[in-house]
Amino acid sequence: MELLQRIWFGFWDRLVSVLQLGTIFKATFSAIVLYVVISTGFAVYWSVTPDIHQLANSTVVKGKAITGVATTDALIHISQTLLTKPGGYLSNDKTLPGIWMDNVPRWEFGVLVQARDMARSMRKDFSRSQSQSTEDLDLTNAEPRLHFNNDSWMFPATESEYRKAIDYLKNYQRRLSDPSIQDAQFYARADNLNQWLADVSTRLGSLSQRLSASVGQRRINTDLAGDAQAEQSTATAKVLEVKTSWNKIDDVFYEARGTAWALIYLLRAIDQDFSAVLEKKNARISLLQIIRELEATQGFVWSPMILNGSEFGLWANHSLVMSSYITRANAAIIDLRDLLTKG
Repeated sequence: MELLQRIWFGFWDRLVSVLQLGTIFKATFSAIVLYVVISTGFAVYWSVTPDIHQLANSTVVKGKAITGVATTDALIHISQTLLTKPGGYLSNDKTLPGIWMDNVPRWEFGVLVQARDMARSMRKDFSRSQSQSTEDLDLTNAEPRLHFNNDSWMFPATESEYRKAIDYLKNYQRRLSDPSIQDAQFYARADNLNQWLADVSTRLGSLSQRLSASVGQRRINTDLAGDAQAEQSTATAKVLEVKTSWNKIDDVFYEARGTAWALIYLLRAIDQDFSAVLEKKNARISLLQIIRELEATQGFVWSPMILNGSEFGLWANHSLVMSSYITRANAAIIDLRDLLTKG
């Protein structure tokens, strides 16, 4: 017993001596603890994603709105928000608390994909009257910069490339707004809008599948359905087991949330710039329904984490709820594209 007591008290004596190190070591330890506490506080604040608000109406000259200004303004806004929201751009952070956070970077990626898709559509479709027309110089410079590596820390930093893209977009918007400049154009045609919506539909369809796979599913392989002569590179099973990894469920959720956030702004702008086309095709109500479904994805998440309960289980499954909104929005986009084609 005496031996055990000596060992026990010897252990505590050593522990106390370690804790009673010099002032420098104590100060260093306190600084580290303080840094972690402050970083955690910032992480909580930075995790709040931006709200949706109404942008200003498009530029009006002689009583008429200038076509394309609203869409360009929406693209500039969602791109700037990536850099100016609380915490700034976090996808390339290498320090605390950014390096801990993965949900906000996935939200940023969802926004970024939509910004890239719109910039590409503006460069190759919206700003050109036909396939043989010349690309707009500002859009030619802006689009590849938005496609720059999204997690580059320096040499150059991602933020610097995105700022250059925004500057080019602002210059294009300025030229659009000036009636004396004839070489900056935005063509609001049904075929142009239909092509961009096709890209949006593809993105939403993929997100819907990944969200639904949070609980795991057995799916019939429909890769070659509809074409008896269709072929693919390698053979795949007739029944597929699809399941999103447990550690990726929240990533997919926030990527979908960021995608929907960006699309709300872009579709509201489309409602302004393509108003004549939508009215002629009697398709505006379909567009408004898409926006309403996407707005529902921005509700406040009361749970401190993204839950992954089964379809009819006791606990919620946030991914399936998000998937339902995304799927309905995508279905409405398919209907809208049909109206633009045949209406």
